[in-house]
Amino acid sequence: MAAQRLLPVLRDADADEAVRRTTALLAAGCRAVELTTSTPGWAEAVARTAPLADAHGRPALIGVGTVTTAGHAHTALDAGAAFLVSPYPAPEVREVAAERGAVFVEGGFTPGEIASAARSAGAAKVFPAHVGGPRFVRSLKAVLPDALIIPTGGIAPGEVGDWLAAGAAAVGIGSGLPADPAELAAVFAELALPCCGLGACADRGPRP
Repeated sequence: MAAQRLLPVLRDADADEAVRRTTALLAAGCRAVELTTSTPGWAEAVARTAPLADAHGRPALIGVGTVTTAGHAHTALDAGAAFLVSPYPAPEVREVAAERGAVFVEGGFTPGEIASAARSAGAAKVFPAHVGGPRFVRSLKAVLPDALIIPTGGIAPGEVGDWLAAGAAAVGIGSGLPADPAELAAVFAELALPCCGLGACADRGPRP
């Protein structure tokens, strides 16, 4: 996620639509995609997309968001999810992630919630991010310099640069990404870390 810098968060009408959109993102140079439990048939969508590869032949990293219960966590991991995301503190999910050795990006909004999530897994989702804005992330990084902060919620694609400049490790985007394949590929090419190309440094260890 930190190499890709933009994390698509998909909420679709059904599993087929989630698979179609995920496949398009992978073809455009995206490797990590977050599906959500609000999509009907989400576990099926995860199972169908987890075996896929991105445009560079690397295994796709399909995560599941809006995971708030142990049941959802087990179902997502059984389906092949590479990581779990919650919108707010979720102790049940944290326990499952620890038990199964899974990456968990726990959500929070207050500095205390974000610090707790970051201490547990190194990464924390700030939600809803638009309420605090980039200046909030900048303040969080001042006291949590080592935390990987991933703001999500109410952020437009054109605003991603502002959030990254404020210290975000990656930014979750739920809508507004271009549908045109070439335009979509350009988005990921522009944002990917220049030191390692299109997310290649995502292979350097287990960081989210």
